[in-house]
Amino acid sequence: MRCISYFSTSMLSVKNISKKQGEHYLLQDISFEQNAGEKIAIAGETGSGKTTLAKIVAGLGQAGGGEVLFEGKPVKGIHDKLMPGHKGIAYLSQYFELSNNYGVSELLAYANDLTEEFSKELYQVCRVDHLLDRWAQTLSGGEKQRVALAKLLTTKPRLLVLDEPFSNLDLIHKNQLKSVLENVQDHFKVSYILVSHDAGDILPWADKILVMRQGKLVQQDDAVSMYKHPNDEYVAGLFGKYTVLNEALRAKFTGAPPFIRPEELVLSNADSNSISATVTKVSFYGSYHELEVLAEGQTLTIRSNKSIVVGQQVYLSLLQKEVG
Repeated sequence: MRCISYFSTSMLSVKNISKKQGEHYLLQDISFEQNAGEKIAIAGETGSGKTTLAKIVAGLGQAGGGEVLFEGKPVKGIHDKLMPGHKGIAYLSQYFELSNNYGVSELLAYANDLTEEFSKELYQVCRVDHLLDRWAQTLSGGEKQRVALAKLLTTKPRLLVLDEPFSNLDLIHKNQLKSVLENVQDHFKVSYILVSHDAGDILPWADKILVMRQGKLVQQDDAVSMYKHPNDEYVAGLFGKYTVLNEALRAKFTGAPPFIRPEELVLSNADSNSISATVTKVSFYGSYHELEVLAEGQTLTIRSNKSIVVGQQVYLSLLQKEVG
């Protein structure tokens, strides 16, 4: 887990949040804490309640029970106040819209009480300073998203809730936005809650991950623990490929974890600690090959940077854990 010096300061407290639709629970008894500077990711399958929870945290939804406290004060729901939202929290929806008949500078200037110097710094950090003379309708999807982000930041929020911010971006614009978000935190000391279904976006980024299923919080942990020690197959599957070893392989690989990741099995020499396997599929991923192999009646997935062909016999061993 990456630590920032202001992690010790509690900022957000979500306590026993529940929400029903008819007799069906959309959220059931959700609780977690967030410290200032902490980056939290909410993961889960479609329909698990991620966006519903995120909107309630931001004051843009209504819980049926429980409470959300931001900096010690309640975050009111949409039925409890005339104007939805919370002054210290900004929410960026994956379905955000910009008014196409406005220029970027007009959009950013509206209700912007920041000094000219601060605004200039903000636009540079968000990489929109070169877009100020453009019309919104001429921007690419990635450019529009950075403008929308900059617009939210003109309110000087302490918490940014990002709902699937990378889902509609190509790799180039996704990497640009990730860099911008990192720079925003460095410059303006905001905290993040990120809703995402993509393990590649979550694992290298999050200080803490919340996994949801059918409206329930089924695991919360740091990224390493979530990946290496998932509570069950559902959690394991959200963060990458895995195999549950059959009885024959469990007997051979004593001490193996319940869920084997591809990198935990390695090609080796034939010896007492290895098993024989036949390669059934080879896929190239640039920096490595992913192999599907058949061993003891079970298909396993491993990774290798060696040139392997389908039908080749190989030997596998369990990766030895580092000590200390």
